[in-house]
Amino acid sequence: MISIEHVSKRFGGLRAVNDCTFEVQPGTITGLIGPNGAGKTTLFNIVTGFLKPDEGRITLEGRDITGLPPHKLFHRGLVRTFQIPHELSRMTTRENLMLVPAGQTGETIWATWLIPGRIAREEKAIRVRADQVLEFLKLSHVANELAGNLSGGQKKLLELGRVMMTDAKIILLDEPGAGVNRTLLGALAEDIRRLNRERGYTFCIIEHDMDFVAALCDPVICMAEGSVLAQGPMSEIRRNQAVLDAYLGGGTGHDIDAALRGRDGAA
Repeated sequence: MISIEHVSKRFGGLRAVNDCTFEVQPGTITGLIGPNGAGKTTLFNIVTGFLKPDEGRITLEGRDITGLPPHKLFHRGLVRTFQIPHELSRMTTRENLMLVPAGQTGETIWATWLIPGRIAREEKAIRVRADQVLEFLKLSHVANELAGNLSGGQKKLLELGRVMMTDAKIILLDEPGAGVNRTLLGALAEDIRRLNRERGYTFCIIEHDMDFVAALCDPVICMAEGSVLAQGPMSEIRRNQAVLDAYLGGGTGHDIDAALRGRDGAA
């Protein structure tokens, strides 16, 4: 689905991403982990067009997308969420979903004068779709609540709901579990599984909750110092000495679990 080939990015003298290469296969839920400063979020920003790489190439389904801006990638089916939700706080939860579909007739001012009936029919269909998404995510009870009043976990679910209003092929989730209570985190994990299974979405997920990653992701890719350190099933990543060294600076045995559970964070 996505191929990242020898990608590098510098900020002054700091090489945040360093000759990074890996692939995300279609239909997978791929986890991306690593200690603070590993370059994970910077890499997401490059893949999704918020930053341009200094070197390297990125392809989506075999087509070169290196350096394309986010709005063009959106139309190609590559979408993302952020560590901190970007809801429109003074709009309702339902309205946050309804504004997502691209190319709505009502976006042009002349159409509101000349073809109001068409706009009304289109908005009715989008509203039905938004309500279906809210039901899927078990957010129907807050459909008319201002998005700014939602809890942190509900805002993360809303981010996922906005993705569901698109024709996404691959979804990059940046720390979906951050600040989410265990109950909502379980619901979020199940929603991701269902979307992967029932709708065929491919996911790549940055996350520091290792229980969440272990339960959801296969394969798992570990980054350190801007490069791929290890990749494979989580059972192998937990036993990888290089991964342990990256998190704790050395150690053996069961320390790997403590390292992965407690020392990870955002890049």
